[in-house]
Amino acid sequence: MSTDLQAFREETRAWLDENCPTSMRNKMVHFEEAFEIYDTDDARLWKARCAERGWIAPLWPKAYGGAGLSGAEFKVLQEEMASLKIVPPDTGMGLAMIGPTLLEYGTEAQKQEHLPRIAKGEVRWCQGYSEPGSGSDLASLQTRAVIEGDHFVINGQKIWTTGANHADWMFALVRTDPEAPKHEGISFVLLKMDQPGVTVKPIQLISGSSPFCETFFDDAVALRENLVGELNRGWTVGKRLLQYERSSAPAPKKKKSAEPTLNPYARIAKAYLGEDAGKVVDVEAREKITKQVMIERAMQLTVQRVVAEATSGGAPGATTSIFKYVGSMLAKEGSSLKAELRGFAGVGWEGDSFDADELESTRSWLRDRAVTIYGGTNEVQLNIIAKRVLGLPD
Repeated sequence: MSTDLQAFREETRAWLDENCPTSMRNKMVHFEEAFEIYDTDDARLWKARCAERGWIAPLWPKAYGGAGLSGAEFKVLQEEMASLKIVPPDTGMGLAMIGPTLLEYGTEAQKQEHLPRIAKGEVRWCQGYSEPGSGSDLASLQTRAVIEGDHFVINGQKIWTTGANHADWMFALVRTDPEAPKHEGISFVLLKMDQPGVTVKPIQLISGSSPFCETFFDDAVALRENLVGELNRGWTVGKRLLQYERSSAPAPKKKKSAEPTLNPYARIAKAYLGEDAGKVVDVEAREKITKQVMIERAMQLTVQRVVAEATSGGAPGATTSIFKYVGSMLAKEGSSLKAELRGFAGVGWEGDSFDADELESTRSWLRDRAVTIYGGTNEVQLNIIAKRVLGLPD
């Protein structure tokens, strides 16, 4: 490691330890509860401090509110935050999805209007893609947008719009030419959620939370200046955004220390199944844990490599569907394994006989059964991989 990078690490570690509130450490952030986690005084203070340094969007150019860090510096920042078990100062679709998309496809005016506010954590975004009749076949969407002067008038419905009930803005795919082939008559627009023509209704899930919503448009308005890319050519922009989403780096792993870290599966197994000489006593459980951890680690290393390549000037491609497919399976199988290792304690819904971790385990098991469907079903991802990555015929 270069002297400059080591100095950056030391300065970063000291600043993080001094400025991150205690309540913003040792937490797991899942998108279903993210709004509540960040809606506290400490979270707002942490966000403001990081925004001053550009560390909410550290890789973005300084001109748009980022820190302009190099890939190596960004990795150091991630490692030090993980080492101190610090929660990121902000999260969401602004950072992971629409921000990178605007950096690539947005006009300079769009970048200046939207990116600094995302980089300061001042605005929340949601995604208007899926519709009641257009999920896996997204290009069949029917939400209409008609040009009237300097704006679009939008009518229709979106569904599974994550966080729409908390969002300030939406990026949406809308049909602007109903006569064109379905992939060619779609445009990508940005619109405000706080307007008379937008109605949001949360959807209650089996896990007990309501992160997804139905969103209805009744003469809602999007300004023409907030058309991203070309009119009727939004499918290209929309696909690129999904690639950015699927290539988003997972929570970084902390640096290696002299003390070995027990993986969560082994910790649970030892607590509920027992241990002998430091090993989980159940042989079958040990085999399942070993397989799960090996695949998870391989996935993490692969994503880290691809992210490093992207920060060096590359761009995400169709291979990100591999991340979505494998990541979805790992999340589903991981939460299922944790519940299985707990036995009856892993299926409790309420009551004093279950502790908080056991109740969360049940909700995670139910919640993560959906990850192979939302954000692009596994079947769709396999089709993309077959056609775009492997080059197989239709």
